Parts: sequence; structure tokens; C-alpha cells
Amino acid sequence: MSIIEAIILGIVQGLTEFIPVSSSGHLVITQSLLMGKADHLFIQALDFGTLLALLIYFSPKLVDLFKRVFFEHDYRLARNIVITCIPAGLLGLILADFIQKSQVLLNPLTVAIMLALVGVLMVIVDKLPKKSAKETGTDLSPRRALVVGLAQAFALIPGVSRSGSTIIASRIMGLGPKAAAEYSFMVSIPIMVGLIGKLLLKSSDRTYIFEHLGMILIANVAAFIAAILAIHFLLKYLSRHGLALFGWYRIGLAAVVISVLLVQ
Repeated sequence: MSIIEAIILGIVQGLTEFIPVSSSGHLVITQSLLMGKADHLFIQALDFGTLLALLIYFSPKLVDLFKRVFFEHDYRLARNIVITCIPAGLLGLILADFIQKSQVLLNPLTVAIMLALVGVLMVIVDKLPKKSAKETGTDLSPRRALVVGLAQAFALIPGVSRSGSTIIASRIMGLGPKAAAEYSFMVSIPIMVGLIGKLLLKSSDRTYIFEHLGMILIANVAAFIAAILAIHFLLKYLSRHGLALFGWYRIGLAAVVISVLLVQ
């Protein structure tokens, strides 16, 4: 892998991890175009940069959450985050190795199909009321938080999008677009920490990181910068608009990918 390829992958990861268009799907497609195949471990190693961006950008909200739990004894948001993370966390532990080795799930055609299906769902969900939805992640009931968590579990399939699945489910559960995105980012933190922890605990994965350390560092710096810009853009955009733009983008990209695959 060249430095340019590492930077491109980092930028793709940073921009698409939080914008609901599927980072894993875009990385599978990008790697397939650049190198002929998808390297799932390299993709997973890019979570370092995007997690750091998330922690820095949301540090005020994380401090506020800490104060709520330990000084105000308000556990609602923390409870909801935990509930939402359980389904994806459990399935991730069980299915991680299968996903890494699955040629079907890492196939560009599978990614294109999931991009299109979730894109259509985004366009439909965008018809839900926006201004009347005043709730935040704190106001979700445990049952509604679990529904969001079940939706997040589907993001294990490349092309679905972790942020996309949780934003869609949060919108259906009554949150406005911006509140849904903020809650989506907050529940991403434990999941990403868990993914990184699993990566570091497995000796073969640590060996892979060490052997590719230079390119991983370069890609993560690019991912960090791109992620900060993407988070800021999405929150600002969703304060005034909905998800339809991203849905149509996904549908259009899926059509392009399928067309390319058909002529190969």
C-alpha cells in the first residue's frame, strides 16, 4: 500500500464514519478499486482516528454526562447508551471473525445492495415530522433505546452504516434529525472502544498493526481530520435538513457500483 492510498482510505473513513453513508461500505469499494480486495483489519484499524475525533468533539457532552451520573444521579442517558450498545456489542463479539472472513459480506455487490436498501429507507424516514420532535437521547424510554440498539446491530453488515442505522431508528423513535445524530455519535463511542479493544487484545491483530504501523498511522491522521470536519458538517446540516440527501446519494452510488460490476 502506498502513502497516497493510505491517505485516501483515511479520508474516506473519516468522512463516511459519521455521515450516514457507510464507512465500511465505502472502504470496501475504495480498497477494491485501489488494491483489488478489501482488507478488513486495515479498515478496523482506522477506528483509532475516528474515535479520537469523536472524543474530542463531544468532550463537553461527555463531561456533562459524567456530571449527570456522578453528581446529579441522573442515569437516563447513560442507561440508554448502555441499552443501545448491548445488541451490537454482543453480535459483534460473536460474529466478528465471520464478518472478517466473509467474502459475501465484503463483496462490492453486497455493499451496493445494502447502500441502496438503507438509502430508500432514509428517504422514507425523512418524511417523518422534524420540528415537532423535541426529545433527546435522555428522553428515550429503555424500550425505544433497545430498538435503536437492534437497528445498530445491522450495521455489522458493510453498506448499512452504524450512524445511518441508529439515526434512522432514533428518528422513528421520535427524535429530531440533529438529536438523532448526536445520540448516534454518543452510542458509537462504547462500540468503537470495544472494537479497538478487541483488535488490541488479539495477538494476530496486534502483529498486523505492528507490521503495517506506518501506513496505519498515516491513514488515522487523515481519518481524524476528516472525521472532525464530517461531524461538524452533519450536525450543522441536520439542524436544518433531513436524511433524504444522504439516502439519494446512497442509491446513486449503489447504481454506479452495480453498473461497474456488470460491465467487468
